[in-house]
Amino acid sequence: MLGNTSFGDTAGGDRSDRRALILVENLSVPFDRRVWQECTTLRDAGWEVHVICPRGEKRDTEPEAEIDGVRIHRYPLRAATGGPAGYLREYGSALWHTVRLARKVGPVDVVHACNPPDLLFLPALWMKRRGARFVFDQHDLVPELYLSRFDRGEDLLYRAVCALERLTYRAADVVLATNESYRDVAVRRGGQRPEDVFVVRSAPDINRFHPVPPEPELKRGKPHLLCYLGVMGPQDGVDYALRALAKLRDDLGRTDWHAVFVGAGDAFDAMVELSRRLGLSEQVRFTGRIPDADLVRYLSTADVCLSPDPRNPLNDVSTMNKVLEYMVMGRPIVSFDLREARVSAGEAAVYATADDEAEFARLIAQLLDDPEQRARMGKIGQERISGPLSWRNSQASLLAAYAAACRDHAPVSRTTRTRQGRGRTVER
Repeated sequence: MLGNTSFGDTAGGDRSDRRALILVENLSVPFDRRVWQECTTLRDAGWEVHVICPRGEKRDTEPEAEIDGVRIHRYPLRAATGGPAGYLREYGSALWHTVRLARKVGPVDVVHACNPPDLLFLPALWMKRRGARFVFDQHDLVPELYLSRFDRGEDLLYRAVCALERLTYRAADVVLATNESYRDVAVRRGGQRPEDVFVVRSAPDINRFHPVPPEPELKRGKPHLLCYLGVMGPQDGVDYALRALAKLRDDLGRTDWHAVFVGAGDAFDAMVELSRRLGLSEQVRFTGRIPDADLVRYLSTADVCLSPDPRNPLNDVSTMNKVLEYMVMGRPIVSFDLREARVSAGEAAVYATADDEAEFARLIAQLLDDPEQRARMGKIGQERISGPLSWRNSQASLLAAYAAACRDHAPVSRTTRTRQGRGRTVER
């Protein structure tokens, strides 16, 4: 259970000579699980950790909180709507609030900026001039994200996001990459020295994700349950999954399944409408975001999990968190054949030719008919998550990256110590 208190309720005084400030724009914390794992890893290594992030809509709504020793500063942010102009308004507001709250936090030894967007190098540069080192945590390749999401080609805005990525790389002392494909981009396109780029893979929290007894009632009277977990944006392939399910029913004559789609995003309403148009409303349920306990119930009951991300410049080289979460729960996966999907899942998944919805449907049917293969694939996934893909390995890489960033760097806090008072930063 997370302990949650206001800053005014915490004991005064610094806990460490080293202070880190993590900047996030696209998710609240601790809802952003990767960032939260990084926070707790640094905390356990003796760092005083602060986070600046947006407030959530239904959770993470307090403007200030201390959770398990991590101090979180949140700002109000309205998500972008209406195309590029909406993103400019969102990012402008986020930058203003980030700088405002960074001034409140005071001097730090490391500023750790997580993209997207590739704009947080601006407050990072301001803090670098005050003695901080800059760790760039590259969650997404924003140029590829732009191409995959907006289908506008290499236009002026594309060239702008490429320029912002170059400026971010140039400002960074150390880069964290989520996989080897991203590391290659940082070295090849970003001009980073290989020794300054550390692979810190995302991994599910095995303390929060573990199988529980299945609940057959979740199958709504059907023999099998299919499950999708994740964001529902234009590039996430939920439409591919729905069309594959329609083919599973219409072309293969399979009606022995119920499907649940867990998650939210700016394509959520469009996906619900597509499900209705395909005549799937009786067999497909959209839950929106749900508590972890409910998510675990669905995954523990699922016979097959879906990873329908289509091949595009971003998806082919990105590690999908949902794939890792399916694996830790011991679920077999149907995926399109993407480079990093194979690196993550290995034999825990079967792979349809990229974007081939009919083959995706056939592979679902194949797994539904083979419980022994499903069990074997689930075991392989769990072994990979507890072995080569475990967070333990990522922890070591994260701490090595911080050690490299701070090499020959005297702690700022030895000369300028700060502590949090009630609603203000006090120097002493």
